Amino acid sequence: MRVLIATIGSRGDVQPYLALALGLKAAGHDTVICTCPRYRSQIEASGIGHLPLDEGLIDLLESPAGRLLIGQLDSIAGALRTAHKVMKEVGPIHHRIVADAWAACEAFDPEVIVYHPKVFCMPAFAARRGATAVLAPLLPMQVATGEHPFWGMPRLPLGGAYNRASWRLVEALTRLGTASYLRPWRRQHDPDGLSREASPSRTRRDQPITVIHGYSAAVVPRPADWPEHAQISGYWFLPADSQPRAGWQPAPELLRFLDDGPPPVYIGFGSMAGVDPAATTRMVLTAIEQTGIRAVLARGWGGMAATAVPATVHLLDEAPHDWLFPRMAAVVHHGGAGTTAAGLRAGRPSLLCPFGIDQPFWARRVQELGAGPPPLPQKRLNAERLASALQELVNRTSFRDAAAVLSAAIAAEDGVGAAVEAIVRAHRQRR
Repeated sequence: MRVLIATIGSRGDVQPYLALALGLKAAGHDTVICTCPRYRSQIEASGIGHLPLDEGLIDLLESPAGRLLIGQLDSIAGALRTAHKVMKEVGPIHHRIVADAWAACEAFDPEVIVYHPKVFCMPAFAARRGATAVLAPLLPMQVATGEHPFWGMPRLPLGGAYNRASWRLVEALTRLGTASYLRPWRRQHDPDGLSREASPSRTRRDQPITVIHGYSAAVVPRPADWPEHAQISGYWFLPADSQPRAGWQPAPELLRFLDDGPPPVYIGFGSMAGVDPAATTRMVLTAIEQTGIRAVLARGWGGMAATAVPATVHLLDEAPHDWLFPRMAAVVHHGGAGTTAAGLRAGRPSLLCPFGIDQPFWARRVQELGAGPPPLPQKRLNAERLASALQELVNRTSFRDAAAVLSAAIAAEDGVGAAVEAIVRAHRQRR
């Protein structure tokens, strides 16, 4: 098969798809990734082809204004307010995404298109080209269930009808919100309207899109009322000898710090720390001082900023989570899907401090699974609350026990292998 994988976002939105691409390549399938140019070197160093996709959306989210708006994405209402504020900037970006994604389809001529939900144009492109579309989200996104509402909607005691309606509302809003970006493409490339029946969940009215969720069923169980075309494969982790891990070596200073005392706590917020990373760092250091713990403070990707720290703290620019987290006593982070998966895989108790988007969902799941204390949202984060949560995180044995159980369940899964099999099966069934 010729498989085009399309994704856009932070490193956590790209690395799992690189793992999936490597699995497809190992199974004998010609695979390329269409994503932002900033990831090209890592992808090509792994032996996978790269096709460019406009990265204006990431630039916007990483700007001071974007960081401020991210904090409003913890609900559907907040997301709508944010969308209204940034519409003038997002519109041209989405038009460029459509153009770049279509150029990738024309250049590679895929038989199968595997895509992140943010690359919203791919169902239409698959319908136009006669390719098999496979939606590959890293969290529950577009498959309705009566068991719980969409993760950005309020949990109300209104039963399955309300829950299913929340999912359908999100799909309708998604389709409405992206329709205008596809109109110019349809006028130029789809004159006979072959793609007009495509939606976020279907390429045609009678043909639902196969959905393969890249997370563990031990973390988010499969709803009993999901249709057959919705599957959970397990997480997509990079092999230990692949890029960016290949050739990486821990700095001597980090090794000395780890050897000089008991396992520390990892604290890092990725590229997200609101509009004042320096203030966030001062608050974190105050909480560390109050608790007396040892900590590894990750300042990489702009999430925190520090130059001088006490001897009980090691400043870290970057390290692979699969190497670092097993050496920690616990992990504290923003709740991105990839970092959450890495913490659970390592079997470490986790405290999540979400900003918005899907992060509150993962924070709630970690708490519900017993692998960490209640979330501490960034809007409520201060030194006293963080110090109290850190004490609970490192001292409660039940957190460690639950995290160990989850780690064993995740280790028993072959997420990449299961996803590759599901993609092949979806293509065969479509033919």
